[in-house]
Amino acid sequence: MPSQPKERRRTEQRNGASTNLDRMTAMQIVRLMNRQDRKVAAALGRELPAIARAVDAIVEGIRHGGRLIYIGAGSSGRMAVLDAAECPPTFGTSPKLVQALIAGGRPAVTGAVEGAEDSVANAERDLRAKKLTRHDVVIGITASGTTPYVLAALKHARRRSATTVAITVNPHTPVARLAKILIATEVGPEVLTGSTRLKAGTTQKMVLNMLSTAAMARLGHVYENLMIDVKPSNQKVSDRIRRILAEASGKSLSAAEHALRQAGHNMRAALVMLKLGLDVRGAKKKLAEAKGDLREALGE
Repeated sequence: MPSQPKERRRTEQRNGASTNLDRMTAMQIVRLMNRQDRKVAAALGRELPAIARAVDAIVEGIRHGGRLIYIGAGSSGRMAVLDAAECPPTFGTSPKLVQALIAGGRPAVTGAVEGAEDSVANAERDLRAKKLTRHDVVIGITASGTTPYVLAALKHARRRSATTVAITVNPHTPVARLAKILIATEVGPEVLTGSTRLKAGTTQKMVLNMLSTAAMARLGHVYENLMIDVKPSNQKVSDRIRRILAEASGKSLSAAEHALRQAGHNMRAALVMLKLGLDVRGAKKKLAEAKGDLREALGE
């Protein structure tokens, strides 16, 4: 694929503010980076309508049996893998609901895999294995907007009638033409030329935070601002679960722990028990009648 004109790929341009980076003191470097990072929130703010549209698409797709599938290469792929991996323990979702494909596969998570991001064939193979449906949402993440692996994956997704979303910092690039929803956070050239793990990476991480958190909140995996489906992966999280139940119900930690044990460590059932004064059977009946909608089960 021919390279894009330089003016279209700001990720490859030099940042005039950091021309003498190699001659700066440590304090000068970190001050410069801090000033540059302030541009990230502003760039993100300009894309909030597009991000909200993407959240709505994810929610709609999942409600109809679809999945959220991230696609990326290099730093972008690693952030996608991280966000997908955090969803099951945070929101209690199946690992199949939010997935990530990174060019080069598992070895690329911790190291560079030569030529991986340039492989069109691998992208098509990797996504074909997912057996996409029209209810799936495929999000391509590419700072440059030209990564062949991501572009090929989005083309395949379009052929399967899946909803396509692109996250980039270069809006006037091929990825924009392949996405139904374009999220283009223009943060400008990096302090270290071409190192998109910096501002571009930060803004990508922030967008992913918004997409998954907002979608899961809209899907009912959050009660108030509490993680009601969090999984007890260690002692710290087990303690957090008890605090969440106590906070949400207004009851004591001991009462929360007792209800949790009675409910077989089902947080939703335990909360209904605590708030409505029901036994386990009554709480589960309420949840079943509400089809799992916690607010409805609680009469709120």
